Amino acid sequence: MELGVRLRFQKFEDPEANPEALPDGIDSDEYIIATYYMSFPKAFNPYQIAQIMAVEQSTGTWIPVPGESPETRKKHVAKVIGVYETPDHEIMIPDEVKWRDYIIQIAFPYENIGSRLSMLFTAVIGNISMAGKVKLLDLKFPEKYVEGFKGPKFGIEGVRKILGVHDRPLLNNMIKPCTGFPAELGAELAYETARGGVDIVKDDELLGNVAFNTVEERVTKYMEAIDKANEEKGEKTLYAINISDDLPDVLENAEKAIELGANCLLVNYLACGFPVLRVLAEDPSINVPIMAHMDCAGIYYVSPFSGVSSHLVLGKLPRLAGADIVVYPAPYGKAPFSEEKYIEVAKAHRYPFYKIKPIFPMPSGGITPSMVPKLMNTLGIDLVVAAGGGIHAHPDGPAAGARAYRAAIDAVLKGYTDLKKYAEENSIEELIKALHL
Repeated sequence: MELGVRLRFQKFEDPEANPEALPDGIDSDEYIIATYYMSFPKAFNPYQIAQIMAVEQSTGTWIPVPGESPETRKKHVAKVIGVYETPDHEIMIPDEVKWRDYIIQIAFPYENIGSRLSMLFTAVIGNISMAGKVKLLDLKFPEKYVEGFKGPKFGIEGVRKILGVHDRPLLNNMIKPCTGFPAELGAELAYETARGGVDIVKDDELLGNVAFNTVEERVTKYMEAIDKANEEKGEKTLYAINISDDLPDVLENAEKAIELGANCLLVNYLACGFPVLRVLAEDPSINVPIMAHMDCAGIYYVSPFSGVSSHLVLGKLPRLAGADIVVYPAPYGKAPFSEEKYIEVAKAHRYPFYKIKPIFPMPSGGITPSMVPKLMNTLGIDLVVAAGGGIHAHPDGPAAGARAYRAAIDAVLKGYTDLKKYAEENSIEELIKALHL
């Protein structure tokens, strides 16, 4: 922001043409309201800098230009509607304060963006993402913006209906190793985990449409194996096949998978792009649930000072784009993530959001059976428990590993807080062994 003091913008006599307004002075049905954390050196005027940013992200640039007329500004300029310093210095700024921290709200005209995710990102966190300590904390959408999206086809209720499971968390298994193996081996592992009781078998996000294990091979072989397991266990299983790829191949992969009988799709939605997820979800020919994987999310949210907050990147936006299940970090496993943020992301998946269906959070990353009580105590039963190595590394094999997780879920549903006690009282050897991994 060292260049910020040299930026300037044109002021007009008509207040409606200027990049600021009272929050009560705008029509909230016509604006997307972005809330930011920003931090500036003490000497900077935050009100001026915020307005420069609003102009930069809407009608203008770093210097006034002739075409940026009062008429253009009235209709299209973004407006700063709040600048709140924390702490709120009213009388004087202490000498020891070198940087001042702010919560700033800017209202962006819906007409500039439309119901588009690419243009939304460009407007609300485009050039200003390079301005230093600027982090997008939240977005409040007008109903007309959300009405432009179809959202998830299935959501929590729809996925539960497909599986016939209504009273417990779902159990997912990621096939391990992640990549480098033929489809035949993956099908064997899918069969074992499915017959052990998992509700969803998914590809690892690192396995795409590769020569040694193609989408066509996996769909055919895995679905045959899963159908066999379903007959044995008397339950249904979804197979989330990873179709992630470059355009247009990702769409062609999806089409092939559906034609060959796939009953669930997996897409690395941040690597492929939000618009790709939306196209898949809104395609009427893709009438299966979509699981969205979080790859690359850390690029957005890890910094406390810049980027985009996790509840947007992992929660509200993939839900808006149409995911039915979103994989995201659990704070109890291998991924560094706070429990508070993990809960906020789940709220973004499940709390009311206009007409958009609630979706499944799927906490992931080194989840063991011993973590199941924590997952359920914080999120309840409307979640998907993601288990990878914890199933495949079980000493008695993947089927036993899956049964151990199902037993852990049953224990919590029956009110047990001590999984070892439950396993010993009920002679569940699979869970006893899993707790010692």
